[in-house]
Amino acid sequence: MVAGQLTTSVAGMCEELAGKVSGASRPVVEEVASRLGQPLRVAVAGRLKAGKSTLVNALIGRRVAPTAAGECTRVVTQFRYGPADRVDVVARNGTKHAVPLDANGMIPTTLPIPADEAAMIDVQLSSDRLRDLTVVDTPGLQSVNTDISDAAREMLFAAPIADDVDDDSRAAVESAEAIIYVFTQQVRADDVEALAAFAKASQQLSSSPMNALGLYNKADKLAPGPGQDPWPVAGPIAGDQAAVLRRSVCDVVPVVGLLAETAEAGLLTAADCEALRTLAGLDEDKRALMLASAGLFLSTEGPVDKHQRQRLLERLDLYGIHFAIAHLGANPHLATGELVRLLFAASGFPRLRTTLHQIFGVRADVIKAGWALGRLDAAAASGPAADRDLLRGAVESIVARPEYHRLPLLEAAAQVTTGQVALPEAMEAEVARLALTDDAGVVLGLPGEARPQLRRAAIEAAARWRAFANGGATPSQARVANVVHRGFHLLAQRLG
Repeated sequence: MVAGQLTTSVAGMCEELAGKVSGASRPVVEEVASRLGQPLRVAVAGRLKAGKSTLVNALIGRRVAPTAAGECTRVVTQFRYGPADRVDVVARNGTKHAVPLDANGMIPTTLPIPADEAAMIDVQLSSDRLRDLTVVDTPGLQSVNTDISDAAREMLFAAPIADDVDDDSRAAVESAEAIIYVFTQQVRADDVEALAAFAKASQQLSSSPMNALGLYNKADKLAPGPGQDPWPVAGPIAGDQAAVLRRSVCDVVPVVGLLAETAEAGLLTAADCEALRTLAGLDEDKRALMLASAGLFLSTEGPVDKHQRQRLLERLDLYGIHFAIAHLGANPHLATGELVRLLFAASGFPRLRTTLHQIFGVRADVIKAGWALGRLDAAAASGPAADRDLLRGAVESIVARPEYHRLPLLEAAAQVTTGQVALPEAMEAEVARLALTDDAGVVLGLPGEARPQLRRAAIEAAARWRAFANGGATPSQARVANVVHRGFHLLAQRLG
């Protein structure tokens, strides 16, 4: 990971602090410094059968995480970059058990030790996608009205584990710096509770919707009929769910995880494409019968054998098969690579990729720095009195620097988006945009405008927030408004 300006400064501060604090606080400072040099840690959480592992595979670009229930799906699994593929099952007593990937290149579904004795599965992959991102696949929430699984709670909420677990394992079960929450139906009360628990467990500066994203998976199931386009329905539903979860996530993105996994992991072969091309050549009535249901797709006699049809269902499901056949019917000479690109676009994953870059990639520096400063501030509150002023003074010295205004801005946005400080909806959205992106056009709601117009809009926004702070705002609103005013002032300077 290439360290950003903020993380580099905080790491330097930690190096100085390590030589000044007592032995009781030094491990915390050293742990924070170590985490600053690691990729952003993103946990993927959600209900059982929400398709978390499928989406993890799409994010990694390889089908490595098993998607069928097994011993390994009951254990927290982290995927990180390594020079060679390696899988270690880490026991709670700290011992590591190396296991090979199976014949399909996936984590074995059975473990060398009982699942309840495993602290985690540590997977290193030589995938460039993991150079700047560590992905943590958590066991799912239980069924309705039950608590989050113990393993997921341990990963997300940093429940204590055995003292003799080694440093790598302990670091792996620390609270994540960001979360992707996956669901496949309308949000339920325990979904909201799980997200609220994550926010509460996150360190102060990063505990907000600013570092959480919702994924509405299996959007293809929302299609009004077989083979019909689900996106006119999925988009508005995701928007509704984003409104329900606006205190917990910064956005909700609809996706078809199975298509994304198939496209990103290169699972559709030339033979698959030829089978689809053959089906596209059937007469319309026969094709409509086969595609009416999964059962009919497998049982109806046809020119493609049942084994191949089963494989197509596993890779694409009915929506993907409908989609592929429609494009092959319109263009019989469509190449496999082009079909894969069309399926990828139909999965909704391009939007997810863009959103992840905007909220996690661009902001990784500020998320990690915010997490680190929050961790140090928490250590000051709970640690020895002799270290308290030293730790808090160091944190305040970083936050007070004008060039690091993104940190107090992130904190202000967290207070607003979680409802701690009430603002009109339009002002709340403006604060969130200012914290989420460096794109001036997006921040100001003027995409594509020229710099002079953007600068004028930024100056007007700064003046508007200053007027709000000085006239009629509550003390808490005024504190937020002053931070936002300075944010727009600095934006105007940048555009000048």
